[in-house]
Amino acid sequence: MNEVLKAENEESALELLHELQCTDGLPVVIPTRERVARMVLASGLDSELVLGELGPAGGVASVEKVATAAVMAGCLPDYMPVVIAAVKAAARPEFDLAELQATTHCTAPLIIVNGPARKTCGPISSSYGALGPGHRANASIGRALRLCMINIGGGRPGISDMALLGHPGKFTYCLSEAEEASPFPPLHTSLGFEASDSVVTLLGCEAPHSVLYADNADDPEDAEKLLYVLSVGLANIATNNAIFCSGVALVVLGPKHANVLSRSSYSREKIALKLWELTHFPTADHDYYGNEFGSRFDGDTYCAFEKPEDILVMVSGGVGLYSMVMPNWGGAGHQNRAVSVKIEENFFCEIPGLSKS
Repeated sequence: MNEVLKAENEESALELLHELQCTDGLPVVIPTRERVARMVLASGLDSELVLGELGPAGGVASVEKVATAAVMAGCLPDYMPVVIAAVKAAARPEFDLAELQATTHCTAPLIIVNGPARKTCGPISSSYGALGPGHRANASIGRALRLCMINIGGGRPGISDMALLGHPGKFTYCLSEAEEASPFPPLHTSLGFEASDSVVTLLGCEAPHSVLYADNADDPEDAEKLLYVLSVGLANIATNNAIFCSGVALVVLGPKHANVLSRSSYSREKIALKLWELTHFPTADHDYYGNEFGSRFDGDTYCAFEKPEDILVMVSGGVGLYSMVMPNWGGAGHQNRAVSVKIEENFFCEIPGLSKS
């Protein structure tokens, strides 16, 4: 059961939550008994059901505690199935949450949503500014996970969250794939799920790195040039992936860039393979710039990623000159793996009188 705090009014309650370091530094919706109960009801699950443990504190993530975070984050009840799936993914051992929270790297969990839940549990934006302001579902779902990481996982800056600087994705980091605008099958189908499934894929990664490329349909090397530019952003010598040579990184293709690759007969798998080949670098550079991490490889070249499957490729964002890449940390026992969890929408329960906004 959650500890019950008392205050004279909502203003005093907000100040108390700030004082107890239960917020992300921004104002929150006060999680009254009534609000939390309605969010639990929306989940269709028992309030005491345990979804997993969140590190580094090892806190038990019950449905009630997650519902409390969802209320505080400003979620609508519609969003609960996605929040629950994201928490389950974060609690999986292979996600290395305790180490992710404790690292000095700036990594933050990015929530990627695929399947029908993009609309039924949202809408969760995959278009213009999907990682920016103005999208309630994206903002509040990502924020709910962060508040779980703070209040259940115990991640607090300078104490157990040791990121030297962090990045804005540590407030909220959530988007969906633009499946209708993509020339490729949805990401989750490449990860072993059915197209009709709704899936959260969670990946700890840096802030988005913008990739500028002006395509030219008359250039026979158009796709190859784009892939080279993407590879430079994905694993240049300043990234953990190029130095640690582990982990999973993400490429978010804008729809225009995705079409450049598709018209040159590139599939998602072929894109990942080519990027993997382009991120083989001179061993001498690794030794010279890697310092204490150098002198680990034989031969003239080394690979920034162990295998092509360690480069995830999805489509999202508006139509234009830009795509994004997200390098990641690559540390801990499971190398900061991506984790996918099916969203159980069938447990979702509508609350009478509530409407979407």
